[in-house]
Parts: sequence; C-alpha cells; structure tokens
Amino acid sequence: MSAWVSLVFLWTIRILLACALLSALRIVLGPRGSDRLTALALVTSLVLAVLVLFGVMEGRSPYLDVALIYDIFGFLGLLGIASFIREKKED
Repeated sequence: MSAWVSLVFLWTIRILLACALLSALRIVLGPRGSDRLTALALVTSLVLAVLVLFGVMEGRSPYLDVALIYDIFGFLGLLGIASFIREKKED
C-alpha cells in the first residue's frame, strides 16, 4: 500500500474516532433515553468502521472477524436497551 493511501486511512480513522468521542459526549449529556440510544448506535457504527479500516490498512483478516462479532454484540445490546426503555415508558 502506498504512503499516500496509508495517510488517508490514518486521517480517516482519526476523524472517525473524533466523531465517536463527540457521540460519547452525547451519550453522557443526552436529555432523553432515545438520544442516548441513537448516540450509542452511532458510536458502535464508528468503532466498527475503524476496525474495518484498520484491518484493511494492516492487511489482517482477524480485525474483520472482530469487527463482525463486535457488530453482532452491539446490535444485540441496542435491542436490549431499546426494550428496556420501552418497558420503562409503559410503566
């Protein structure tokens, strides 16, 4: 991989991590549970993108496997939190 492409990958990863940090701030400061849940979904998507980019950049497939497992657990976690919020509203 050329140096230019590696530089673009590194800057993309940095931008995605900065967006994840801002979304984590929304998780902490979010006024409602739905805002927090949306921010959590965004953070998991951004971390997934970082894992995939890092795996492609390094040329290692285990990062892609970890990204797939991370995505599955992130989705299941979001479903659990969403059902908890829905049950809380019904009470």
